[in-house]
Amino acid sequence: MTGRAGALLLSSLRRRRGVFVRLTGWSLLQGVPAFLSGWAVARAVDDGFLAGRAGTGFAWLGALAGAVVVGAWATHHATLALSSLVEPLRDELVTLVTSGTLRRSAEAGRPADTAGVARLTEHVEIAREAYGAVVVFVQGFVVTVAGVLLGLAALEPALLVFVLPPLAVGLALFAGALRALAARQRAVVLADESTAESVGTLTGGLRDVVACGAEDVVRERTGERIDAVARATRALARATALRTASLGVGGWLPLVLLLAGAPWLVQRGVTAGAVLGAVTYVSQGLQPALQGLVQGVGGSGLWLLVTVGRIAEVTPPGEGAVPGEGAVPGGVGPVPGGACAVGGGPVRAGRGPVRARRGSSVELDGVTFGYARSAEPVVDRLDLRLRPGEHLAVVGPSGAGKSTFAALVAGVLEPTAGRVRLDGVPVRSLAGDGLARHRVLIPQEAYVFDGTLRENLAYLEPGASTAALDTAVDGVGARPLVERLGGYDAPAAPQELSAGERQLIALVRAYLPAAGLVLLDEATCHLDPAAEAVAEEAFARRGGTLIVCAHRISSALRADRVLVLDGARARLGTHRELMAASALYRDLVGHWEVTASPTPGRSGSRRSGSAPRSSG
Repeated sequence: MTGRAGALLLSSLRRRRGVFVRLTGWSLLQGVPAFLSGWAVARAVDDGFLAGRAGTGFAWLGALAGAVVVGAWATHHATLALSSLVEPLRDELVTLVTSGTLRRSAEAGRPADTAGVARLTEHVEIAREAYGAVVVFVQGFVVTVAGVLLGLAALEPALLVFVLPPLAVGLALFAGALRALAARQRAVVLADESTAESVGTLTGGLRDVVACGAEDVVRERTGERIDAVARATRALARATALRTASLGVGGWLPLVLLLAGAPWLVQRGVTAGAVLGAVTYVSQGLQPALQGLVQGVGGSGLWLLVTVGRIAEVTPPGEGAVPGEGAVPGGVGPVPGGACAVGGGPVRAGRGPVRARRGSSVELDGVTFGYARSAEPVVDRLDLRLRPGEHLAVVGPSGAGKSTFAALVAGVLEPTAGRVRLDGVPVRSLAGDGLARHRVLIPQEAYVFDGTLRENLAYLEPGASTAALDTAVDGVGARPLVERLGGYDAPAAPQELSAGERQLIALVRAYLPAAGLVLLDEATCHLDPAAEAVAEEAFARRGGTLIVCAHRISSALRADRVLVLDGARARLGTHRELMAASALYRDLVGHWEVTASPTPGRSGSRRSGSAPRSSG
């Protein structure tokens, strides 16, 4: 990581040698006060005040004040030169972040990872500020220390014995601590990134988490990431003790030695002015410069290395970066016709044993729901009866209330009027794990968390055996995905999965538990028609009651009955009945792309249950 970051920074610096040379020149002028401070104080004391010539003493102090003015003028110009060095680096890093992230998304066949760009752009701003701080502190330290050492040598070479050795030891301690500090700083950044990414993914899957009763699992995993940030931060804080020790040895120990050794120096002919000048050099020049170096390089410098290293990891090939931890493996992408590519091979259905589930009865009595008191209800006085094991397809135009219906049946939403019961029990009285054991809701945008594939597949059934996983995976047609990722114990990073692959994981997850009701709220919309048919037929063979919010006519043709929603109006029947009686259903069928023609209904005679009562 540090090698990639260093190469990128040096490359930027080489392209701006002229700017760096100008900055160095202004920095040398900035060092004039550091060089003259101790010398002017020594001359003011020895040649002025102690010699009875106060005018000479004040003249030397005036010269020092003039040097400070020169240093301030040089600082102004150095700041202007610094902006010419820093801002182009910022532009280069933004270009690398944007092009690298977009290229990774394009190669993986996914939409642009705008969240990833935002996170890395934040790194760019950190790197920009850190780069400027590091250049200022390092150049300031070098110039100041050079001026201090030259001044001490000019005053009295013996003074260097009290300053140079502890300074060298302090710098050695600091250099030795940098590697450990860099590793801990990187751990903090990675832990923070992981937490942000996990929370961002969780935000998009809150409905899935609540519907599946997985709050405890998600709370535990999110808490683990927060704890990881805390541990990394504490480790970094402990490592900064070495940084403080280097400052004490290199900056404060010379001052103590000079004060303690002052009588010895005076006895050997060193003037009082020279001793006072040496103290001035250390306290006003060396200490602030060393403190700036330690805080700048040990703080901003570490952030610079870590953030530029992270940026370098997503740099496109050919632009100076080496693919790193953020690289996205190939093998996932769109295929002609909108099919979901899974491992580069076709989706196939398994023929393993099927675990029969007892279906749940579903009853809706006068259910009404609206998202605001002043708005028209999305569902109005809906009555519906589903027998255990029945297969219902829910259709309607966009915004007709299909997802709202699924959320009401699943207990995610509470009706403003009426009751929803599963197996005769009010759905809202089944909280947490109890609700998850009765039904599973898989929404359109499936939730996948950072963890192994096994953990993702089995988080509703943590004790699921490998044989049970195999049955579910083969049943819904997810075997190519498992093979592409490298097996159940391979990591399943959500950002490296296509929308269709995330849906396959959620379908396997829903297949495993013994819930008597499964609701698929357009949960196969990112699969191609063949893969969708495999998944829905797997749930039909699985047993239990199945409700599918359909987005293709094939899903409606596979169902026992079809519920047509159009705002607050609803109509229930078989495909044939609705083709004869519902103009809206005929219109939907006419606009659907027919991709399969299965036999309508698993049992054409199964028409039990009351039809929904329409309000319009």
